[in-house]
Amino acid sequence: MELTVTPVTRAGTVRSVPPPALWGFLLLLGALFVGAYVVGNAVGPVAPGMHAPGITGGTPPGEQDAPMHHGGGH
Repeated sequence: MELTVTPVTRAGTVRSVPPPALWGFLLLLGALFVGAYVVGNAVGPVAPGMHAPGITGGTPPGEQDAPMHHGGGH
């Protein structure tokens, strides 16, 4: 008796492998996020007065009582 592999038997053992283009895209996406994180960490805060979440005391002592005029047309 000779054993042969039928398409039904072979289909049950074949694993689905993502295409290489998907792996390349994921690698490129990861590199983009890492690069953006490194550049953002090197540049620092974008706006004046921004600081890390652990630091308190956001207003300098001389500006605590200063009125805020936002140009509302008044």
